[in-house]
Amino acid sequence: MKELRFRIILILAAIGLSLYLLYPTYQSYQFQKKIDRIVSQRIKQIKADNPQITKLQLDNRAKTIEDSIKAADPSIGQAFQKRIKLGLDLQGGMRVVLEVNTGKLLEKLANSPDDTFKQVMAASEKEVALSDESVVDVMARKLKAKGIRLSRYFGSIRDDDAKIISDLKKNADDAVTRAIEIIRNRVDQYGVSEPTIQRQGTRRIIVELPGVAREEEAKQLLQGTALLEFSLLKDPQFTVSVMKKIDDVLAGEHINDSTKTDTALAKGKSAATKDTSLASKDSADTQKMSAAEFAKKHPFFSVAILNQRSGTADAYVKADDRDKLKSWLQNPEVQSVIPDNCQFVFSVNPVGFENGQGIYVLYCVDKTPELTGGVIKDASANISPETSAPVVSMEMNSEGAAEWARITGANVNKRMAIILDGVVYSAPVIRTKITGGRSQIEGSKDLKEAQLLAIILKAGALPAPVDIMEQRTVGPSLGQDSINSGFSSVLIGYFVVAFFMIIYYRRAGEIAAVSLIFTILFILGVLAGFGATLTLPGIAGIILTIGMAVDANVLIYERIREELATGKTIKASVESGFAKANSAIIDSNITTFITGIILYQFGTGPIQGFALTLMIGLAASLFSALVIARVMFDYMVAKGMKINLG
Repeated sequence: MKELRFRIILILAAIGLSLYLLYPTYQSYQFQKKIDRIVSQRIKQIKADNPQITKLQLDNRAKTIEDSIKAADPSIGQAFQKRIKLGLDLQGGMRVVLEVNTGKLLEKLANSPDDTFKQVMAASEKEVALSDESVVDVMARKLKAKGIRLSRYFGSIRDDDAKIISDLKKNADDAVTRAIEIIRNRVDQYGVSEPTIQRQGTRRIIVELPGVAREEEAKQLLQGTALLEFSLLKDPQFTVSVMKKIDDVLAGEHINDSTKTDTALAKGKSAATKDTSLASKDSADTQKMSAAEFAKKHPFFSVAILNQRSGTADAYVKADDRDKLKSWLQNPEVQSVIPDNCQFVFSVNPVGFENGQGIYVLYCVDKTPELTGGVIKDASANISPETSAPVVSMEMNSEGAAEWARITGANVNKRMAIILDGVVYSAPVIRTKITGGRSQIEGSKDLKEAQLLAIILKAGALPAPVDIMEQRTVGPSLGQDSINSGFSSVLIGYFVVAFFMIIYYRRAGEIAAVSLIFTILFILGVLAGFGATLTLPGIAGIILTIGMAVDANVLIYERIREELATGKTIKASVESGFAKANSAIIDSNITTFITGIILYQFGTGPIQGFALTLMIGLAASLFSALVIARVMFDYMVAKGMKINLG
């Protein structure tokens, strides 16, 4: 037995290490069950206390509760990070095809683009949408047809068209490469397990995000250009006067160019005007109007509701009216009465709900920001101890910190809007001069959205906008069905193979069946240890490994049978059988392993998943067949136990 001691210790160490590596997976599963139970109980209580609550509100509350539980216990996140990760086909997620808008990049690079250039770019983008041709080539061709040199808009007057085209193509190609790296950086920080990010053609990027099933979440992660701006809100008196001019234009009334300070407010009778007041010249007459009459005479104020008691000019807009108001604000006649130094922007999330419909805030802010996000050095998301709401803490570089101190010191008691990609996350009042370059962004719905915002700020801005050309979502329920089917296949495959081996080889078949269990344990342990991802093709690789693992046992057992047939003792037959079968087993597994390496190197997505589990399975099956099975045989021989090979 002494000669078996080292091998037994090695086997126990391998089993112990595999169980240790798999424990976080078990722990994460138990944590999730506990969280689901707590969330379910609290949601039931919330529904009982507030029967009128909408499904959207319930979902948001459930997400907030889940985030707070996870934030309170760091071990939940640690277990989740160390567990066996599941691929897109098993846990659900999204597959998105993105296209880098190189047309917008060219507009950004152009010197003094005029109407002719904009028309050419619009026609070029429309043409390249139907082909994979470079937008640079199409634009150059169209400008040449108009007799316009490229140096009119790009480079210097001394550059010829060929050089400019070469430089623009390099910029466009670099933009796609940079977009891939920035998206990869964002996705990696977000914690998506084994994402697939690859280039397709000249300007498209394919992204697979396992575990990300929320459409808005994916859009913000992939499309957010990360343009962060800090802009002062306009004075309420000024804002109301601009809104009044817009209202007059929409109502078709004459516009008085002089700046008015008429801040009289009036109420409409519709549900949308409940507990609010609207700017009007004749508040007494307005109160007598019907909702339809009021909407006709004051179209802007019928959808953008002002709250007189708030002391601000923030307008509240229902979700259904938001797109309509945006189109109104883009109207050329309306644009003509909006001063060049201001713009209207919406809040990123609803600030409340009315009859199940979200209510957004419309702000009037300076068009030129006081500070931009280029100064952000670091960002992190956490739960505020004062408000228990998710916040993003930002740290600026030394240049940004000095500028931020100057800006806040000069604008005490004024409101500063924090705008990311054209929407307002929060608009706090500056209470005092802020030194040190630290600030916070509030307004996120939950901790996950705050984490997403922090990631986008840290990862940097995209060089050009990206458009989603195609997206497919794999639901969690479909993923769970795949998991159930996959593991059912593994169990069925194991029991069929084990049954055959036991029937055909008797006691030796039992040894093979036991060693198969350890093979599967080692495969899962290695997957967990290296942070690899288990996919449906990966499960197929495990099933194939089960069949190939007993192939080694078959070779060994047949060799032992041949040795027994020559009259050798069982001990000599076992030793000789293993020795003579070794070369055939190793050769066959090495050739298959090399095939797995080739598949992993040149394959993508599911093919890589299959190749990875196949290679791990080959190594595990060799250890089980040549070490574990051998120890079991040697132990039985040493104890004088009968070994039956059928």
